Amino acid sequence: MPITSLTPSQGTIGTSVSINGTALGTTVSVNFGGAVVSPATVSSTLVTFVVPATAPCSGQVLVSTNLSNGTRTNAVPFFVIARPTTTGLSATCLPAAGGALTVFGTGFAAGGTVNVGALTPVAFAAGGSNTSVTVTAPAHAPAGCFDSQGVTVTTAGGTGTAGTTLVDYYNAPSLTAATLSPATGPAGTETTISGATCLIGVTDITFTDSAATIFAGLPFTPIDATSLVTAVPDAAAAGAGAFTVTTCGGTSGPAAFTVA
Repeated sequence: MPITSLTPSQGTIGTSVSINGTALGTTVSVNFGGAVVSPATVSSTLVTFVVPATAPCSGQVLVSTNLSNGTRTNAVPFFVIARPTTTGLSATCLPAAGGALTVFGTGFAAGGTVNVGALTPVAFAAGGSNTSVTVTAPAHAPAGCFDSQGVTVTTAGGTGTAGTTLVDYYNAPSLTAATLSPATGPAGTETTISGATCLIGVTDITFTDSAATIFAGLPFTPIDATSLVTAVPDAAAAGAGAFTVTTCGGTSGPAAFTVA
């Protein structure tokens, strides 16, 4: 058996491979699966070659050499590691604190890292699903209300193509400096909240009345990142109440409204 081993025994397209064995000095070419590859170096105990671009995306292939006398050596297996791909995410946005994020794609079983923008990569273990991986995305506070970060996966097969999957990080909204116009009125009153910050991607508005009843899912009309129009629920009890606003970044503190 002229061929005893391959070093390494797995890799990607472009990997330099050493064929170790005996009586290899008359090698004229290398069989890599269905491809015939010219060797880079040849000696009696070592033949080197580069995994060709025609290699399959992933899976096992057999490697042998063709000798000058027209014979072929024994074949040994080599495993082609797939370059990972990312096709989607479990969430389109995250709060600045980060959080659970599942990446969907292919080529994840080998283990590697999930890369979110230029943030610290998050490692994941080998042996899991080949088509999805769940990690805790790192924290990231946008300079403004939100920004977008590209998500890629890196494994022994390489790094997936950038720009195919994006996640938005949001800072929490704030009503600390907001004013309500009007700030008092009967139940059902329409009011404009202005002077707030980061009212981007609003997912919920609530009103808590003086009886501590919470009215969620109030209808609203966005104006811009600092203002919107909503209304006090018709069933709100008289007395001191407050609005809160929720976005992907979190929930604001209360903005007071008195139900007359």
